[in-house]
Amino acid sequence: MAFNSTTSNSLSTSGNAKGNPVYIMALTLVATLGGLLFGYDTAVVNGAEKSLVQLYIAKIVDPANLDYAIKIITQYKLLVALAFYLVVLIVSAQILKLLGKSKGFTISAILLIILTIWVVGYLKAEISHTADALKGYVDSVKGFTISSALIGCVIGGAMAGFISKAIGRRNGLIISALAFSISAIGAWNPEKLNFFGTLPVFSFVIYRIVGGIGVGLASMLSPMYIAEIAPANVRGKLVSWNQFAIIFGMLIIYFVNLIIARRGNEEWLITQGWRWMFFSGVIPSGLFLILLMFVPETPRYLVMKGKEDKALKVLKKISGENDAPVILKEIKDTLHETSIPWLSYGFLVIFIGIMLSVFQQFVGINVVLYYAANIFRNMGSSIDSSMIQTIIVGTVNLVFTVLAIFTVDRFGRKPLMIIGGVGMAVSMVALGFSFYFGKLGIGALIFMLTYTASFAMSWGPVTWVLLSEIFPNSVRSAMSIAVAAQWIANLIISWTFPMLNDNLALTARFNHGFAYWIYGVMGILSALFIWKLVPETKGKTLEEIEKIWKKKER
Repeated sequence: MAFNSTTSNSLSTSGNAKGNPVYIMALTLVATLGGLLFGYDTAVVNGAEKSLVQLYIAKIVDPANLDYAIKIITQYKLLVALAFYLVVLIVSAQILKLLGKSKGFTISAILLIILTIWVVGYLKAEISHTADALKGYVDSVKGFTISSALIGCVIGGAMAGFISKAIGRRNGLIISALAFSISAIGAWNPEKLNFFGTLPVFSFVIYRIVGGIGVGLASMLSPMYIAEIAPANVRGKLVSWNQFAIIFGMLIIYFVNLIIARRGNEEWLITQGWRWMFFSGVIPSGLFLILLMFVPETPRYLVMKGKEDKALKVLKKISGENDAPVILKEIKDTLHETSIPWLSYGFLVIFIGIMLSVFQQFVGINVVLYYAANIFRNMGSSIDSSMIQTIIVGTVNLVFTVLAIFTVDRFGRKPLMIIGGVGMAVSMVALGFSFYFGKLGIGALIFMLTYTASFAMSWGPVTWVLLSEIFPNSVRSAMSIAVAAQWIANLIISWTFPMLNDNLALTARFNHGFAYWIYGVMGILSALFIWKLVPETKGKTLEEIEKIWKKKER
């Protein structure tokens, strides 16, 4: 949905002095629970990763379990093929919107044909029974299992735009809360709740994909709800706290994982403890679901559906009796859907949006968030110590995210992003050398923390600020292609890290340092990308930003 820039300008002049700030804050806090669950659900696997591998996956290397190994690898390959088809179909839908039906259909058809040829060969390939080959499958299945929620994130993110228009922002968030709850319960006991005819590990994967759909929906609908319910003069500040809620959700689950891990020994953690880590998500998701029953739909959506009386009621609570009718008229006069081609402002703005999303993931942040405990165990830490160190990482992430929120309008977008990219690059390269030379003491932990701080003050929150600013209102829906690219890049990084980090040949040659050097190179490239291609948007109106793209197209 796109609004004229005059709408935001005129709304910003309508004060909120006569509105109800407590009511506005209450609605915002409910919506940010979607962001909190986003962080909670994506990071919960951090504490359970080792247990899942030991319980379901590692035993395929034992010759005595050859039948199980063949079965798990066969089902893995089938699910991988299905996942690739889902992702390619989503990408194809975005290509159709970007290039139109004629060109888009041709490119999409080519992608599907190439994928089908690959899938046929992939599924027909014989499963090798050698020890090295089976160890490779352990790494692949592990990466797929840990990152499986991201497949759902791609699906949910792609569906979010349609759902928000068809049934509303609030109802979309209700679906998100239900998906979180179903996932938490199903992942808790994938054996007894296996209705899919798969091995338990892939029943777990399916429930994680359901949770990922909830994450994908919340990643778009929570900030959208806040933006549409908040008065313009406080909208930016309120929306920015959604990013804080995501990081806060991650920090909460780090503590929850530690508390659960300390309730039993390692054997208990492998068989039972990890289950309660996932089941704990029922508490915030249930609270989110209940609270959503008491919040209204956004005024803009209500006007879209012709429910002006309800919209006026909500506006009176938000902006006061005097201003509400004026704002309602402005919404009616200016709220409309636009359907001009996504390339109306040229390809550069689309390219920048996609690459901002891709670099945000390719610098390796979700490797740290999802695999932090694994990384610290590779440094020689015990399970308990690795979880405490993970909490330290989460705390640094939270603190520096708040720092970014309060400095992005003061220092500008480009300086923060360039400094952050360089900081991440130096930290990752140094961390890689720490592994390579076996120097895994306090220095390695410091490199991990400086990397996290560099990301949190730059590419974490500021990427979303730029994405919300660079797309002109008339092609604002093109932001969905950047969101889809972000989740796909996240999936690639999370899936491939175990293959890079635990590969026998790479480990023998680089001692676990190789993957971190790749992410370090990405940090350098991200800084160069910002320096050369991304315009500074600090202090510019939407009209001025649009003129940047118009000038570049001349």
